[in-house]
Amino acid sequence: MPDTEFVGRKSEDDGVEILLLKNPPVNALSTALLGALDQRVTELAADPKVRSVILTGDGQYFSAGADLKEMATLDLATAPQLVRRGHALFARIAEFKTPVVAAINGLALGGGLELALACDLRIAGESAKLGAPEVNYGLMPAYGGTQRLPRTVGLAKAKELIFTGAMISAAEALKIGLVNKMVPAGQELRAARDLAHTIAQRAPKAVQAAKRAIGQGFSLPLADGIEAETKLFETEVLPSQDLAEGIVAFAERRPPKFQGA
Repeated sequence: MPDTEFVGRKSEDDGVEILLLKNPPVNALSTALLGALDQRVTELAADPKVRSVILTGDGQYFSAGADLKEMATLDLATAPQLVRRGHALFARIAEFKTPVVAAINGLALGGGLELALACDLRIAGESAKLGAPEVNYGLMPAYGGTQRLPRTVGLAKAKELIFTGAMISAAEALKIGLVNKMVPAGQELRAARDLAHTIAQRAPKAVQAAKRAIGQGFSLPLADGIEAETKLFETEVLPSQDLAEGIVAFAERRPPKFQGA
């Protein structure tokens, strides 16, 4: 079993969970850290109380990307297998049942940026730097960056960032839609917690169904996406007790008490 000390877990009220990358000094995505992250995601997936998740980095950095020192010691013949394992993990995060919020502190570079892109929402401190510098080291984004970055910021901007390997500021990342919000440095986790708790107070089945509808329909023709939305509405939302609670609470002019059922 992976050593989960590389990724801390903290449970908060309302079903909010915080995962903390812990591989100083820059939280490089070593095989040990990725194994621990995979284990933590497995734990959260099995926990029915989880309503939203925050992913952030311990210390000054979110993650500066791959552990290049470790890569230098690896047999290149194992690289495809390692990449596929990374793809599978990041896909599990992207497809996680509840929304995942990245609180980006310091640096989100290379694999660190790709990890943030696998999250649903991103909040960055104003001193953060983001980028895909792989071409500076003879590499290319290989944890989904060539696919998720264009879908987030558009084709031309993604090509510019990937082809040049340039870093951009949090302000530029906000401007191009790479992050949802920029906050004062050091306030990333607080802002992510506020957002995660807001999401956690909404009807869980509705939020989860909406996330699945967006994910399933994004790459489909509009009519097919609407059909996917309709099926999820019919099968996940309409039968839920939370829907009945939401309607009654509205009529009684009180806050709803959603149970996730």
